[in-house]
Amino acid sequence: MYDIDGFDHPASAVADLHRRGRKVICYLSTGAWEDFRPDAGEFPKSVLGRGNGWKGERWLDIRRTDVLEPLMARRMDLCREKGFDAVEPDNMDGYRNRTGFPLTAADQLRYNRLIARLAHDRGLAVGLKNDLDQIPELVGDFDFAVNEQCAEYDECAELTPFVTAGKAVFHVEYELATRDFCPGARELGLSSMLKKYDLGVWREPCA
Repeated sequence: MYDIDGFDHPASAVADLHRRGRKVICYLSTGAWEDFRPDAGEFPKSVLGRGNGWKGERWLDIRRTDVLEPLMARRMDLCREKGFDAVEPDNMDGYRNRTGFPLTAADQLRYNRLIARLAHDRGLAVGLKNDLDQIPELVGDFDFAVNEQCAEYDECAELTPFVTAGKAVFHVEYELATRDFCPGARELGLSSMLKKYDLGVWREPCA
């Protein structure tokens, strides 16, 4: 399985991975605006909140589904047209952060389910990115989970509902050595690896 940026990679890259027997996940940021995306100008300023800690990115007002649904639908169309198998929607836990908007857990559940539906309507599988607190409510809406650094923050057990449901959990660490997190990840049934923050080719999977 390869999880690659949906905007940056052409359909030919997806097709090449398919020829080599790989499944390919389309990375999209659905909870934050990125000023470097080709559709950045289509987001009205009214839905742009505080920065999320990454250069050029700002949280979105996920309550404004009237604005965001058609924009995210077009992004999902892009993933489908390029031949991806699934979507990884990122920044799906804005309600737990200082976004500049009074987001609630209910707002987040509603939005995350909308994103899942948009993917499923296009025949794409969809993964829940982080948002650990809402896993019990959302495990039925998502086909797999993607997590960063649950071992570092001692949170991996919270992903158990996905494993219990027979759904994959793709987990990556950056700061820990594999000897420190792989035994626990294997015990929990996670598919885990070590990566570098630049997300290049290098990886060290748990055996």
